[in-house]
Amino acid sequence: MLELSSPAIDLHGLLRQYWGYDEFRPQQEAVIRCLLGGRDAAVVMPTGGGKSLCYQLPALAGAGTTVVISPLIALMQDQAEQLAQMGIPAAVLNSTMPYAEQQKVMWDAKRGVYRLLYLSPERMAREETVNWLHNIPLAMFAIDEAHCISEWGHEFRPEYRMLGRLRTNFPDVPIAAFTASATQKVRHDIIQQLGLYEPGKFIRSFHRRNLRYIIRQADSVTQFDLLVRTLKAHEGNTVIIYAPTVAGVESTVDDLGQQGIEAIPYHGQMGAALRSRNQNRWMADEVRVLVGTLAFGLGINKPHVRAVIHLALPKSLEQYYQEAGRAGRDGEPADCLLLWQKKDIGLLAYFIEQLKDKEERERAWDRYRVLRNFVESSVCRHRAICEYFGETPKWEDCGGCDVCGHKLEWLDNKAAKRERAVAEKTADTVDEALRDYLRQWRLGMAKKTKQPAFIIMHDATIDDLARRVPQNKEELLKVFGIGLAKAEKWGAEILDAIAAYLQGDRAIEFEKAGPKDSPAELTLQLLKQGKSFEEIASIRDRRLQTVITTVASLVEQGKLEWSDSWMPAERRKLIEDAARQQGFERLKPIKELLPEDVSYDEIRLVLAGLSKSPQVPG
Repeated sequence: MLELSSPAIDLHGLLRQYWGYDEFRPQQEAVIRCLLGGRDAAVVMPTGGGKSLCYQLPALAGAGTTVVISPLIALMQDQAEQLAQMGIPAAVLNSTMPYAEQQKVMWDAKRGVYRLLYLSPERMAREETVNWLHNIPLAMFAIDEAHCISEWGHEFRPEYRMLGRLRTNFPDVPIAAFTASATQKVRHDIIQQLGLYEPGKFIRSFHRRNLRYIIRQADSVTQFDLLVRTLKAHEGNTVIIYAPTVAGVESTVDDLGQQGIEAIPYHGQMGAALRSRNQNRWMADEVRVLVGTLAFGLGINKPHVRAVIHLALPKSLEQYYQEAGRAGRDGEPADCLLLWQKKDIGLLAYFIEQLKDKEERERAWDRYRVLRNFVESSVCRHRAICEYFGETPKWEDCGGCDVCGHKLEWLDNKAAKRERAVAEKTADTVDEALRDYLRQWRLGMAKKTKQPAFIIMHDATIDDLARRVPQNKEELLKVFGIGLAKAEKWGAEILDAIAAYLQGDRAIEFEKAGPKDSPAELTLQLLKQGKSFEEIASIRDRRLQTVITTVASLVEQGKLEWSDSWMPAERRKLIEDAARQQGFERLKPIKELLPEDVSYDEIRLVLAGLSKSPQVPG
């Protein structure tokens, strides 16, 4: 690497030229200088704190290839794309790539083509990978999500333990560990497990000042009402909703649709193609609201999420901090709303008791007690989070949580007046019509180039464009987030778009979505058209179980009669016989008498038929 004292390293110049930023965020420059000096480092920065820049800029400024180890394929691909647009050679190597493409990346890496190379911890565990890396001009290893290496962390992953071999296999290559959520105990474990040698330690405050934490206990009815009010207040903004189950994801999307709020689902039981399509639509701002299970968002680098809403208690305070932290990564105000129900506590306790390993179960109970105290106490939310991670705030009142008096007016007033914090902040300087026009232009470019919209341009950059209204390249280069490479790639089109706006062109206004047919009505219509359960599931982008449950409800309500086409007669008779033997009150005893491939949904469907036609011939 280049020596720190070398006059050739102009860190601020590189920051402006490639990233389009005028200044570093807190502690970024110190981390970068530590890594350029060839030292190990342990870095804890909150989500949105700029961790990736801390290893990307040294990779650009120094010599050799920086290997970034991350478990998140989506994040690796997004970062590699962004770097390529900035003119920084980077590549991803993972098993989902075609074999020929993998071989090309491996060959180019040997030739020293890349400044950054992204690998998964699973690939790093292979002996052949270690052998291959010995033939690459390595600058350093950067390990993302480093808390996964610790059993004390909330996301321990066994494959991360293998990374402890890096120091043995590459004793002279610096190692930098990065995480957004690690307690003091986990931080010590990271350093020990990775064998970091006298590392520079950089711990940013866990206080995310721009986030407003609001926690409410609710029941199923009031929870949905509060959710709808919040989404209407955030109309036009990007929002993530976390539901506790796959069924909860799909029912929430359907229920919101009936309120005229378009949302898309994301969960692990969807086909990979559909899941990817939905994520891309959300990333491109085609649909602003995404409802996902708790795993959604790992590696999702979307800066302008204005609200994160939890519809159940997470498993730990670390998990909540990490998921809520996906809001407001651009530094602008954002809402973190936790709407929990009393039943959540019982469910968490039940799942903890299912853990077989005694030590793991004890750690889970510790996390449970911390989380429960967090949601039920009257201590400032920001303070509670900071203290949990080992930080002692100097302030008493944050002004940014429900405990300290912050209110979201739409939660208490059914009129739900719209709160536009970002718009209010910049209303006197930003041309809002131009901002809308540029957002629409960006969406068109995202579709055309098949890239996430934020890779083309962040919202903060669009706001600055709408504030400065540049007329030429020189003025364009003063805009936040536009470096030389981005100006070369998009500059002419951005200036053309601004010129068109100044000549009277405006964003196209689309009709707002109105209330939609209920899931039951849609299913009923498709059944009348002769569609099978499988076809309905495909048409509606829902799981087969969800469709069967909807059909059973329709039968129970007397809106639909049983059809012999739904199930082979012998299978139906098998379920009926078991039900008559065990009684109709509980499904589990019936299930225990039946073959394993008979699902609870099928049992419910048959019972629905029996309830409407008790004398169905067997």
